[in-house]
Amino acid sequence: MADATLAGFPVPPQLPPEQRAGVLACGELQLLGRMRYSSNATFLGTAVLDDAEMLVIYKPRRGERPLWDFTAGTLCQREVAAFEVSELLGWDVVPRTVLRDGPHGEGMVQEFVPHDPNDHYLTLRDEHPDRFRAFAAFDVVVNNADRKAGHVLRSTVDGTIVGIDHGLTFHDDHKLRTVIWDFIGDPLDDATLDELRVLSSVLLKPHRSRLANLLSPYELEALWMRVDALTSEAVLPEPRTDYPYPWPMI
Repeated sequence: MADATLAGFPVPPQLPPEQRAGVLACGELQLLGRMRYSSNATFLGTAVLDDAEMLVIYKPRRGERPLWDFTAGTLCQREVAAFEVSELLGWDVVPRTVLRDGPHGEGMVQEFVPHDPNDHYLTLRDEHPDRFRAFAAFDVVVNNADRKAGHVLRSTVDGTIVGIDHGLTFHDDHKLRTVIWDFIGDPLDDATLDELRVLSSVLLKPHRSRLANLLSPYELEALWMRVDALTSEAVLPEPRTDYPYPWPMI
């Protein structure tokens, strides 16, 4: 039985966290429709495993629009890498995301977050400054080239604020474009610095967690350098380009 509807589709009841990972990774994907206004092919669907079902977002590699500055076919891997970094930091910025096969081939599959589309960074900012300081630090770490206000969602289930659309991340050149510049110069607290140091130590290990299968050696090295610089400076940085905002901004 569904407990809500989404654009005419029934929404399955929320699964407990310990069940979601298995369903996301191994469940049969059934597509409900394509998400409008997305630059790349993006589908809403369900993942079904036995009697468990959850809503997911599926972005196949073959549906990625070629870009001059990002290696073709790697955006889905960058989405998964963003989740892995969020997990290593313990910040829960990115919904659970995996790389797996689907109806249109391999791609990223991510938990769908029920949300009010009228909520975004600009409407939530003033009530959640601490959460968005973490977002600002995260975007520096992953070198997010496209943090629009609408890429911030607040779950209507538990109120958690998360970020989506991390395909334009981890470039080894400076690409940071974000709407979250309200915390320039704010110091990073001790807990955040400790979590960044944990990430730095993982990046120094030869196997480098699961990131080695998602990013190039140059991108991994650049990631470590950004983490090291942010930890050393211990404050949120100023923009380094003349126009550090994405377009459109929402």
